[in-house]
Amino acid sequence: MRVLNKDLRLQDVVLMYVTLLAALVVLLVAPYQAPSAAAPPGPPLSYSVPLDPAGRLQLSWNLSFSRQEIHLQIRVKDLQHGLLIGLSDRGQPTNADLVLLWSDGHKSYFGDAWSDAEGRVMLDSQQDYQLLEAQNTPTGFTVLFRRPFSTCDPHDYVIEEGTVHVIYALLDQPIRSLQQLNVSRLHTGVQRILLLRPDTPAPSLPADVQSIEVLAPGITIPSQETTYWCHIYQLPANMPKNHIVMYESVVTSGNEAIYSGSCDSKMKPANLNYCRHVLAAWALGAEPFYYPMDAGLPIGGEGSSRFLRLEVHYHNPLIISGRQDSSGIRLWYTRSLRRFDAGIMELGLVYTPVMAIPPRQSSFPLSGYCIPACTRTALPQGGIHIFASQLHTHLAGRTVRTVLVRGGKEVEVVQEDKHYSTHYQVLHGDALVTKCTFNTEDRNKPTVGGFGIMEEMCVNYVHYYPRTQLELCKSHVDLDYLKKYFSLINSRFHGGEGCSCSQRSVEEEFSSVSWDQFSEEVLNSLYTTSPISMHCNQSTAELFPGNWEKQKIPEVLEELQREPYPCELGRSPAWSSGPTEVQTDHIR
Repeated sequence: MRVLNKDLRLQDVVLMYVTLLAALVVLLVAPYQAPSAAAPPGPPLSYSVPLDPAGRLQLSWNLSFSRQEIHLQIRVKDLQHGLLIGLSDRGQPTNADLVLLWSDGHKSYFGDAWSDAEGRVMLDSQQDYQLLEAQNTPTGFTVLFRRPFSTCDPHDYVIEEGTVHVIYALLDQPIRSLQQLNVSRLHTGVQRILLLRPDTPAPSLPADVQSIEVLAPGITIPSQETTYWCHIYQLPANMPKNHIVMYESVVTSGNEAIYSGSCDSKMKPANLNYCRHVLAAWALGAEPFYYPMDAGLPIGGEGSSRFLRLEVHYHNPLIISGRQDSSGIRLWYTRSLRRFDAGIMELGLVYTPVMAIPPRQSSFPLSGYCIPACTRTALPQGGIHIFASQLHTHLAGRTVRTVLVRGGKEVEVVQEDKHYSTHYQVLHGDALVTKCTFNTEDRNKPTVGGFGIMEEMCVNYVHYYPRTQLELCKSHVDLDYLKKYFSLINSRFHGGEGCSCSQRSVEEEFSSVSWDQFSEEVLNSLYTTSPISMHCNQSTAELFPGNWEKQKIPEVLEELQREPYPCELGRSPAWSSGPTEVQTDHIR
């Protein structure tokens, strides 16, 4: 869900998902084993989310960035013959990293496993999940285990920044042999979670802080899988300027797993589109969002809107009926204005069909640029500080990455990795490159850029201070060079020079291309080498003064290299070479 007001233009609005970038981890649960003296349980579990809408499964976890390790606990109500938990790139049951707890009818086991392209389950020869505890509790059966973020095992998912797709299934009969188990034949569910969280303490709130709750007014969630729902909230009359310093979700108990993100503006009545500036966004598993101590997001005051719109996406895959909901977002604000107004800037690609992805692509890259000439023109002398970002694509998007480039060198990766760096300073003359990769293997037609859910976006909303007039710094390929591409492709397939006088739209031109390796590679080369058209826009939607056409793509001479994982340095051995027997009579 999210809250908006009406400051932003419609073309500058994009759905904000904490989306992102896939990470796999799979958990397999087994019988009771007391924690060993060599492997004591970690500190109290800091984070917790429900896995399924029915509330039978709860995932809790804790992180150690110094040890590059995660502790995970699964609580199951009414556990019968076992449980499967897994991590895969997009939530698919195949090619997944799995943790399995199962009974063969006589004994129970815990093990690290994986599924192949057909969904068949196999024990991993390298057991990287270490069972710490399994026991009955008043609230159900719990199993606690741990693993490194990265194991260097090709069958294990690397836990890294971004969205982790957790799959789960309960076993309703004994498993005599794992060879008979196929994940694709189980009734699996998927939950999307941010496992890696900042390890910095939350800042304290000012003494005069107040709150506004923008809530759904006791609605009955429709008994259908997907509902996009909106509600208008009116701020108090003559509200003076305040600073929002934190926001958090307010979720009706029992409905936690029925949320799935923000709602699609195309699904709403047209008169609701006047609320356009995103103030707050929340998705399942997100923690409260704190602003830095020296910045806040303005709300109220002269010239501001009195109306807020709450948008909620209800995801109800079990078609539960009669469920009441009064959830929403709580905004904490203060009259004691901080030194800086915070702002939100949009980076990436302009929403235009000139940026397209050919069909049947497993990994096609597109990049949007904020060039040095724009930051040199629009940013204050001391630059700006980015303290958070929200990444977004549509259905074909697989990864999003924004990197800060200074003097031809990649300096920082600008994304949700605040436990490594609290702020990113962007200076005069810096460039920001936002790269997305897309998968269109299931599509037979090209996918063009645009607002529709079957079109594509490559966007990063960055939160920063001090607020400037630079609200949009995005690019697209120069149209004249795209026309040369169409002319080249047409001449190749139709002979001659190709017609340069076509009155067809860009969408029609892309649809007429006979896609093969040559046309795909030439398009990719066009996007990575040709001049670009820059949108260096003020908050008034006007361009900053300057020449923004046929600009050169920023040159990157030196790329950032990630730090090696402990397992790559030989410091993360597997816990065991086979499954662990669990001594308990709970799993039948």
